[in-house]
Amino acid sequence: MATTVAAPIVLESSPAASKREQRFGAALGAVLTVLAVAVSGYHPYAEDGGLYMAGVKWLLDPKLYPHETVFVTEHLRFSVFAHVMAGLVRWSHLGLEAVFFGVYVASIWATLFAAWLVAARCFRSRTARCGAVALLAVWLMLPIAGTSLMLMDPYVTARSISTPCALLALAGALGFFVSEDGEQRRGLLLMVAALVVAGAMHPLMAGYALACVLVLACVASESLAVRRWGTAALCVGAVTMAEVVSRLAPPESAIYRQAAVTRYYWFLSRWHWYEWMGLVAPLVILAVIAFGRREGNAARAALARMSVVCGVMAMGIALVFARVDASNYLVARMQPLRVFQIVYVVMILLLGAAAAKWMLRRHAVRWTAALAVLGGLMTFAEWQTFPDSAHLELPGMRHGSAAENQWEQAFQWIKLNTPKNALFALDAHYISEPGEDAQCFRALAERSALPDYSKDGGEVSITPALAPAWAAGEGAQKGLSKETDARRIAALAPLGVDWVVLDRNAATGFSCGFENGAVKVCQLPQTVVASRR
Repeated sequence: MATTVAAPIVLESSPAASKREQRFGAALGAVLTVLAVAVSGYHPYAEDGGLYMAGVKWLLDPKLYPHETVFVTEHLRFSVFAHVMAGLVRWSHLGLEAVFFGVYVASIWATLFAAWLVAARCFRSRTARCGAVALLAVWLMLPIAGTSLMLMDPYVTARSISTPCALLALAGALGFFVSEDGEQRRGLLLMVAALVVAGAMHPLMAGYALACVLVLACVASESLAVRRWGTAALCVGAVTMAEVVSRLAPPESAIYRQAAVTRYYWFLSRWHWYEWMGLVAPLVILAVIAFGRREGNAARAALARMSVVCGVMAMGIALVFARVDASNYLVARMQPLRVFQIVYVVMILLLGAAAAKWMLRRHAVRWTAALAVLGGLMTFAEWQTFPDSAHLELPGMRHGSAAENQWEQAFQWIKLNTPKNALFALDAHYISEPGEDAQCFRALAERSALPDYSKDGGEVSITPALAPAWAAGEGAQKGLSKETDARRIAALAPLGVDWVVLDRNAATGFSCGFENGAVKVCQLPQTVVASRR
C-alpha cells in the first residue's frame, strides 16, 4: 500500500481521470478499512453499541425484556436505524452478530471513501489525498475533546451511518458550491441524498451536518456580501434558535435534573483543562489554514473556515445556554458540541495531507513507518480502554467460558440458564467496574434489568419521562454488593427482581448458580419470589 500511495501521479481534470481517481479511492478505502479495523478493534456489546444491539434484539423477538422494557425501546423512536438492522438480519439470514460486523466494516469503508471525495476537492495531488485518508483511518477512534464521543465507535450505532453521510454531504456541497468542473448537479444530488439518509438514521447528527453545509455555502461564496452577512445571519439565527428553544422548553422535574447533571460532558464548566484544549487546539490549527494564506485551493480554505465558524458558534451556545444553573437543559440535551465531530475530521484530513506533502512525500519507507507508529499508538490506547476483552470480538467468539471477559462469561451463562421473564439487578455502577469494559448486560444476557447509572442515565437525560423509573431502579441498586441480604431483599423485592449479579467477594446466603473470578449470579430466595405471585 505504501508503495502505491507514494507513486508520483499527475492528476488530470477530465471526467475519465476523475472516475479513475474515484476507483483508486474506493480501493484505497478498502485497504485502509482493514488497517482501521485492526487498529480500532471491535466491541459490539460495549457502551452505546449494547443499547442499539438490545433494541434490535427486541425488534427481532418482542418477548425479550418484558420488564423495564422502555429502557430498551425508547431510543428506537428517534431513528429508523434499529428497524433497518433488524430488517437486514431477517432478509440476509446471516445472524445478528454477522450483520452488525458487516455493517461495521462497511461503515468504516464508507467513511474513508467519503473522506477521499472530500480530499479530492481540496488537493490535486494523490499523495496529499492518500495522506488525508490514511491519517483518518488510524485516528478513527480519536476522542473528540470532552464530548464523550469518538470520531467513530468500535461498535455499531446510528452514528456509524450518519458519519459517512455527513462527509458525503460535505463532498457534495463542495461539488455544488465550489466546483468548476460542471458537476454541480451531481454534487447537489449527493448532498441532499446524504443528508436525508443521515436524518433518517440520526436526526441530531444530521442537523449538525446540515448546519455545516449551510455555513459552507456562505463561506465558499464568491460574493463578499454573502460570505460576511450570510455567515453572520446564520450565526445570529443559531443563537436565536437556542434562545427560543430555551424559553419555550417545558418545566423539568427535580429527578430529571438530577439525572441530567450526571452527563458532565454537556456542561463546559465541568470540563478539565485538557478537554478544553481539545476544543481550542483544532480551531487554532484550522484558523491558520483558513485565514493565513490567501492563495491556494478554494475548497480547502472554505472547509477550514466552515469548521472555525461552526466550532466557535457551538462553543458559544454551549457556554451561554448549556449551563448547570440554567432554568432548563433542553439546549444542553441537544449537545451542540457534537458538531466538533466534523471539525475534527476536517482537521485530520488537512493535517494528513500536509504531512504527506511535506514529510512523507513519495517515500514508501516513511509511509510504512508513519502508519506503523500512529497505528500502534492508537491500538495501545484501545487496549487500555478495553483491557479485559478481546481486541476483536468477532461473531461467534462469545460462547460461555470462551469469552475473555469474565463479566461476559457471566452474562452468557445467564442467557443460557435463566428464564426469559427474569428480572435482574446489578450494582448501579456495574458498567464502570474493573474488568467489565462497559459491556452491556441486557444485550449480552438478553434479560431484563433494573436501570443503571451510566447507560440508562443517558437514556433518561434524553427522555425526561423516564426519570422516576430510573431513580427508583438506580437507587435500589446502589452499593448492591456491599449490602446485607436483608437489605437487598427489602430494596429489590418490591421491584420484582428475581436474580442479582454480585461481586465475587460479596457476602450472601443466596443460592448462586454461577461464579468466576469477577462475579457471581445468585437467585433471590424462592419464598420471596413466590410471595409476589
